[in-house]
Amino acid sequence: MNYIRDGRAPIPESEVTSKVMSAIRAKNTKPELKFRKALRIVGIPSYRLHWKKVPGKPDIAYPKHKVAIFVHGCFWHRCPHCNLPLPKSHTDWWKKKLERNRQRDEEKVRALEAAGWTALVFWEHEIKANAISCAEKVKTVLDQKRM
Repeated sequence: MNYIRDGRAPIPESEVTSKVMSAIRAKNTKPELKFRKALRIVGIPSYRLHWKKVPGKPDIAYPKHKVAIFVHGCFWHRCPHCNLPLPKSHTDWWKKKLERNRQRDEEKVRALEAAGWTALVFWEHEIKANAISCAEKVKTVLDQKRM
């Protein structure tokens, strides 16, 4: 198979790997969709998606209350709870890539907080376990900001 290379990732060792990696979404992932549904169920719709007017383009934002929400995939953002293994091929590249993701996540949260925002992070495993509970945490924060 001929690969179009942009230099950001190593050449996959198999066509199956290539297809799997090509199918991974950056936006509107299953955890994001499930979480957004839970937000509507608990009564807090009217959010902005991937809002570009604040640092870090949070997955979900409530601009009026300055609340930003990130939905992190456990693998891509290196969940400390799940401790998922690195891929077996190109391990050094993956280690650097995923560490940079983690650093960028921290920078985004710091930039938002410096701008007066509350940044919330929900992990994929938390949303899978109980999306409603995660949404209720957001509702609590929004209720506190309304006071």
